[in-house]
Amino acid sequence: MLWRMLAAENQNQILIVDRDVATIEPLSQQLKHAGFAVLSITEGAAAVVAVELRPPQLVIVDWNMPGLAPLELLECVRKARLVQQLRLIILSDLSGEHEIVSGLNMGADDYIAKPFSVREAVARVHAVLRARRHANHAALSFDSLTLNTSTNRVTAQGAVLNVRGAEYRLLEFLMSHPGKTFNRTQLLAQVWAGNPDIDERTVDVNVQRLRKILAEPGYEACIQTVRGFGYRFIER
Repeated sequence: MLWRMLAAENQNQILIVDRDVATIEPLSQQLKHAGFAVLSITEGAAAVVAVELRPPQLVIVDWNMPGLAPLELLECVRKARLVQQLRLIILSDLSGEHEIVSGLNMGADDYIAKPFSVREAVARVHAVLRARRHANHAALSFDSLTLNTSTNRVTAQGAVLNVRGAEYRLLEFLMSHPGKTFNRTQLLAQVWAGNPDIDERTVDVNVQRLRKILAEPGYEACIQTVRGFGYRFIER
């Protein structure tokens, strides 16, 4: 029960474990900008305690840092996965095929070799968490509106809707968090991976397009505008 309660509290939290502050700060800043709560730890021994006490959504860890007990950390991750789909990304100075394969075989969801691009790392975080959502929800369904993440198909009362590209990703994200309001910056980060070439107006345009598609079967009201803040998905 304690694990379940703590997991629910930390469903949007990312834990970064790295001795290098120059690595932590820019990555942490970009992840916070993307809407995540970020906890940073610079001591390897504290990583296991942090995961045991407050299991986050994702752990990003420097596999080679002093004081880290990789096997003990993996055991904590395994226990957390019994309750939630906790994800693990390994950072390492070692970029050889053997090291990468070994890390993935031990249970990591991704392996990022240093030095790395912060934008690429954030994109990988989004990719890992998208896979997490797909694992948790093969299909999202509300009042006969169904989004199947395995086939990437949206149906309303059994009829297939032509929802593709950004509109599909937007609907998937909002349906994955029913009732929760997201501002435009958060939606840009989650749906468009924080692409700096795309502005907030893009969110409004895609919401309008999505509503138009959902209007024919009568589901346009499911995408609700929250004045002065953003958008949310509600059951009609």
